[in-house]
Amino acid sequence: MLLDEDPATLIHHTIGNFNIHPDKSAVLRINESLSTLHQARDLRIKEVESVLKKLSRNLQTLTSQHSETISSHSSTSHASQIVELDTQKFRIAKAASDLEIEGEKLQTELEFAKAQLRELEMQGVEGNEMERSRRESEDPVVLKLKVYRSLGIDAEPDAAGNYTKAVIRNRQKGDVHVVNIEPRFSRFFYADYFWRVM
Repeated sequence: MLLDEDPATLIHHTIGNFNIHPDKSAVLRINESLSTLHQARDLRIKEVESVLKKLSRNLQTLTSQHSETISSHSSTSHASQIVELDTQKFRIAKAASDLEIEGEKLQTELEFAKAQLRELEMQGVEGNEMERSRRESEDPVVLKLKVYRSLGIDAEPDAAGNYTKAVIRNRQKGDVHVVNIEPRFSRFFYADYFWRVM
């Protein structure tokens, strides 16, 4: 006989030496994990099926609404609405153009009224241009002063009535020069100086 001991005893000792309890615990844990995963998978499938049913109902509702819209749509009424909107657009554009023309006309009238107002303010209390022209035609000195004034030069008389001071205004530069006119300088000198200052 090859074995001195009973084979059942040897097998029992061999099994005891293998210590399979950790392996059995691991297998139990794996089985529990698989069961949990199956449950989670089943829940997920149920949720997805619920969402799918909801989307299917929404699709059916939208499909029916779309069909109703298409069946109730009339191409003739659509075309008539487009024509009506085009007509309204044309009327609005024409009204805007008329208002713009009227605005330009009123702006021109306003500028004309402002010019008349400036002219009346320049005339002052002395009356209209014809009356002033009649009075100025009688005095050549007034005519000379008017020419000077149109050039931006105001001649101021002294106490004796002699014009010894000139005020030169340059409207473009915004400058004002006061010049004392003395007999020791020639008329050419003053004319040249006035032109340079203006």
